[in-house]
Amino acid sequence: MSGPNAPLYAKRSLRVINAESDDGSTEYKRQVHKLSTSRLHTLATQMSYRLDEGRGRCTYHIGVEDDGCHSVLDYSAVSESAWVLESIARSLNAVVLERKMIQNEIEMDDNGKLKLVENVNDVLVVEEPPVLGSGIDGFNCEDEKEEKSCGDDDEEASKKKAIRKLSAADEAYTRCELTIQRVETHLLDPSPLSLSSLSRGSSFAEGVKGAVEASSSKLKSPASSTTCRKEESKVSGESVANTEMNGSHHPVNTVEETLSTRNIRVAVVGNVDAGKSTMIGTLTTSFLDDGRGSSRTAIMKHRHEIESGRTSTSSSHLLGFRHSGEPIVGRDKLRANKMKSEDEIARESYRIVTLMDLAGHEKYLKTTIHGVSSGFADYAIVLVNSRHPPTHMTQHHLNLCCSFGIPIIVVFTKIDGCPEHALATSKHELAKLLKSPEIGRRPFAIKTEQDIVTSMGKLHTLAPTIDISCVTGEGLDLLRKMLFSLPKRRRHEKKVDRPFEFLVEDIFPNVPGVGSVVSGFVNAGELNVGSHCNVYVGPTNDGTFLKTVAKSAHVARINTSHVTAGQSACLAFSLNKELRKKLRRGMVVLQESPTATKEFDAEICVLKGEGTTIRRSYQAYVHILNVRQSAFARDIEIVNNNALGLPPSHNAKEDTEGIVLRPGSRAKVRFEFAQRPEYIRPGMRMLFRDGRVRGVGIITGIPQ
Repeated sequence: MSGPNAPLYAKRSLRVINAESDDGSTEYKRQVHKLSTSRLHTLATQMSYRLDEGRGRCTYHIGVEDDGCHSVLDYSAVSESAWVLESIARSLNAVVLERKMIQNEIEMDDNGKLKLVENVNDVLVVEEPPVLGSGIDGFNCEDEKEEKSCGDDDEEASKKKAIRKLSAADEAYTRCELTIQRVETHLLDPSPLSLSSLSRGSSFAEGVKGAVEASSSKLKSPASSTTCRKEESKVSGESVANTEMNGSHHPVNTVEETLSTRNIRVAVVGNVDAGKSTMIGTLTTSFLDDGRGSSRTAIMKHRHEIESGRTSTSSSHLLGFRHSGEPIVGRDKLRANKMKSEDEIARESYRIVTLMDLAGHEKYLKTTIHGVSSGFADYAIVLVNSRHPPTHMTQHHLNLCCSFGIPIIVVFTKIDGCPEHALATSKHELAKLLKSPEIGRRPFAIKTEQDIVTSMGKLHTLAPTIDISCVTGEGLDLLRKMLFSLPKRRRHEKKVDRPFEFLVEDIFPNVPGVGSVVSGFVNAGELNVGSHCNVYVGPTNDGTFLKTVAKSAHVARINTSHVTAGQSACLAFSLNKELRKKLRRGMVVLQESPTATKEFDAEICVLKGEGTTIRRSYQAYVHILNVRQSAFARDIEIVNNNALGLPPSHNAKEDTEGIVLRPGSRAKVRFEFAQRPEYIRPGMRMLFRDGRVRGVGIITGIPQ
């Protein structure tokens, strides 16, 4: 090659590593500096692709051409490029695990030409600390490839000594290897510099100084921390800046804790035209609705649901929040048309609200009842169309939530363009429903953040009401703050010491390459899955349990070896074709050998409302957590009403055919399942219905 650039190309013909591949988790860069904002976004998209290819980890080679040849750059140019890439990684919720600076690979021969060194031992490889730190206390120390003691003074001294060996001279040709790992955002301090700030940076030294100052002001280490508390920042190979971080910091938490102890489950119910799916779609995607149902299409499962606009099945959707209460945007910021998966939201979140979208049409009422019964909801959001008064379905949903003792939050939707008199009528009619003896709540309007603080702790007597519009966005910020502020009501972590109990909600008999998979909720205990994890699945139609092995588990699409109480999870079993056919919804997974029963005793209370009489042989559809089956009353015994201050004959009487129960009465009843045995135990809450909800109760015993 001839021309003015011929000597430069000659220099860059010394191959040090293999050529770059378009696929995979490895990227080569000659130099990254003085970039526009659009170019930085392109680099961020490229890094996100490499992280996806490497399942959360990628490697960058700086100072290397695409064909693997050395770019022949000095230390300052390579170090500046490494800093820019590290800042881009921070914007993608990733950190630099390892930063290797490599020198002395190239030397000059007697004729003044560059060549590769013959003795490999002369090559200098120095591991430098990341300029911006790891973002989490002790992350580098806990990495599986770097189990080093951060408190070893001799090692620190040797590292500093090694760093001083690097030369900043122009002839000290350098390249760098960066290992980047995507981590959980709530363990990571915010990105010290935005991409737009990087594009405006006047110099590498100023950028590093600003980044370190921002990082030290946002990330604080506890005084008792046993992890590394100093960061070393090298600029132009001449100085090492140590930044000590003092003060308080959020405790290090894991995805497992986020999905169990900081996961609040909220059931979303309301009439068919209230806009439940639209509201959930708007909250989870952070995109406003267009008034024609664009938000609900992002979360609906079936084609007929999208075409009709009616939800027919129960589904769960994650809404994530950071420490500050800022919601996690549901769409990928670099790929706008791509929705974030559950595992991405779980990794980025400090607190999660699981929104359970339930059907509103009367035709699907039994599906909604099962969703509330088996959903372990901490709270319920009841949606009311502000343009129409509450319907009988709204009353059913309020009664259903109160039957299970679930606190209620009322949301008036579609307030954009709603006439004032229509909204006032809807609120007046709903207030009458809430104040009725069956509900016993007092409406409390949420207008400011102070109102949210006032309502906390009083949700069993108050029913907060919020006005929202998914088209204009009015009231959505208040609703998000309300959801973030809700305290955890169900303390599943207190059930970890109990025997393992997993409630099966859905089955997938034959997943290619995996086998039989069941999804459901861990109601108690904990389980370490693996080849030696024996469990019992059942009961089958004849009341027996299948003994099998729980091979693997997923929580929010994240592969894990451990599941614990309070988590929604999937378990994979080793079952042959014949045993797979016996799987059904409503089963349980246990570690201890269990027994099934067709009979059980329960103390029930018949709800007030439409007239109904319950006597011996009364048949109803029973919901006990995830179990739903027809059962009939074999025996009825009146509860001692005198203890409640009621007259002995209150709402119950005995005729020639036996005891008759009427609305408001309490009794002990022995039920018998009509079809097959089920696994139930004392203490489970039950609900029975015949068309509509008739009563609730508690399982008190299992006949021997």
